[in-house]
Amino acid sequence: MFITLEGTEGSGKSLQTQKLVGRLRDNGFTVLQTHEPGGTPLGTELRRLLLDRHELGLVARSEALLMNASRAQLVERVIRPALERGEVVVCDRFADSTLAYQGAGRGLDGQELSSVISFATAGLEPDMTILLDVPVEVGLARKHAQDQRNRFEEEAMAFHTRVRNAYHALARSQPERWHCFDGQEDPEQLSQLIWVAVDRVLRAHT
Repeated sequence: MFITLEGTEGSGKSLQTQKLVGRLRDNGFTVLQTHEPGGTPLGTELRRLLLDRHELGLVARSEALLMNASRAQLVERVIRPALERGEVVVCDRFADSTLAYQGAGRGLDGQELSSVISFATAGLEPDMTILLDVPVEVGLARKHAQDQRNRFEEEAMAFHTRVRNAYHALARSQPERWHCFDGQEDPEQLSQLIWVAVDRVLRAHT
């Protein structure tokens, strides 16, 4: 089973990914935890370019292509082999991030992006996607409190609002795959709510 977590900046994905992976392992599942961009040696190099190299002045299409280059490597080298071994794969961000950030955020054509994504993933899609939703100002305040901002976190409020709205639209378009949660919930309570949803899907999946 392939589970992804999505959300805007500061939504709490990383924490809830860790908690979910821990719960899965405690319940006897073999789990591969990974993230985007990154997850492979190539992906790690591309992550530095995409998040930290402000001076490169990446245009939107270059950004989208680099994201999908990282994704292609991750799918072929890491995710598919794990799924073939019968493992549960939990990924912090996947293709929906490109549709939200490079599509709605940067204004690239969604259909064109979908074609590039399909090529990069060879058609692989998540079985379940968890959306952690927080108001844009709340998420950015969390990030800014850490005093370390990447290229995306420095974007204007309007950019992040478009990204959040895109996530809502994606969730409405595939309600059977998307499971939405309030990212402002107490982290432990939120973890429990996510686990109940995941456990239900796992039972139906096996």
